[in-house]
Amino acid sequence: MRILVVNPNSTASMTAKIGTTAQAVASPGTEIVALNPPDTPASIEGYYDEAMSVAGLLQIIAKRSDADAFVIACFDDTGLDAARCLTDRPVIGIGEAAYHFASMISNKFSVVTTLSRSVPALEHNLQRYGLATRCARVRAAEVAVLDLEHPGSDACQRVSWEIGVAVAEDRAEAIVLGCAGMTDLAAGLAAEHGLPVLDGVACAVRLAEAMVGLGLRTSRLGGYAPPPSEKLERVAS
Repeated sequence: MRILVVNPNSTASMTAKIGTTAQAVASPGTEIVALNPPDTPASIEGYYDEAMSVAGLLQIIAKRSDADAFVIACFDDTGLDAARCLTDRPVIGIGEAAYHFASMISNKFSVVTTLSRSVPALEHNLQRYGLATRCARVRAAEVAVLDLEHPGSDACQRVSWEIGVAVAEDRAEAIVLGCAGMTDLAAGLAAEHGLPVLDGVACAVRLAEAMVGLGLRTSRLGGYAPPPSEKLERVAS
């Protein structure tokens, strides 16, 4: 099985970190291919960056017919619906995957993301996925995404502090990390705080494996029907 993991931003070090986590949780025999577009924003922090990243994401997916499933490694689930129109293979957003997993292991979970400007997009997604009532709160640790790439920054400490507040104030029973750049923090934070801390990259990879194993495909009826051939040619070029 081959799973293509696409980081929609252009930061190669983050893509490599995401790929390492994805391969570590994948089953034996699953190949992880981690890619990012070259000309998208270096980080996705809000609606504008998200919109500027969609074209590059779709071009990668359109060109990789060799993948059995796709994972979109941005917690905003950037371009998720459009990507599902390009292929009948499963396309999993790390946000959607993590929310669903958290809802099955806790009564209430909180999300800890990067900056406040990212909070509304995540709240909108929770509403759309029907899981807003299961989420106690979406919190921002006020950490820039690229700070997560610098070992000397205090990003991990800020995220950890916000988790402590979520447990005390939200009565959260689980925490969802709201950024793909936090993928290497989940295990340590779970041990530190004594509750499940979910990384969306790991959740999405395992969910993708399950969908492929069950032979599930994305519906080609209604909203996920493929676009006309002339529009597909523009995406693939």
